[in-house]
Amino acid sequence: MRKVRDYDAELRALGDKARALKAKRIEQLGQLVTATGADALDTETLTGVLLDAIGSKDAGAKEAWRAKGAAFFRQRGRKGGGTAAIDGPGAATEPGGDAAGGSSGTSNG
Repeated sequence: MRKVRDYDAELRALGDKARALKAKRIEQLGQLVTATGADALDTETLTGVLLDAIGSKDAGAKEAWRAKGAAFFRQRGRKGGGTAAIDGPGAATEPGGDAAGGSSGTSNG
């Protein structure tokens, strides 16, 4: 006889996992803001900068931002702080294969 699956328990477990991943992502973004010093900006300024970056169609500017971000993480890695505190253990395996979060000129834009 086949074992009966508890779909409700499976859905609850998936929901819990999704909430945990979302909370981890939010925490990592907060750490990134702090690590870059962007926490010194007021909320409206930081929001405006991010909205401009998302809305930008300039591929050259996006590539320059990506390179600058990758250099930031490389520099932090050399200082012994590493990127693990921000990116977590699987940072280098994300799309794009770099510690800058794998952003490319086509993401979010």
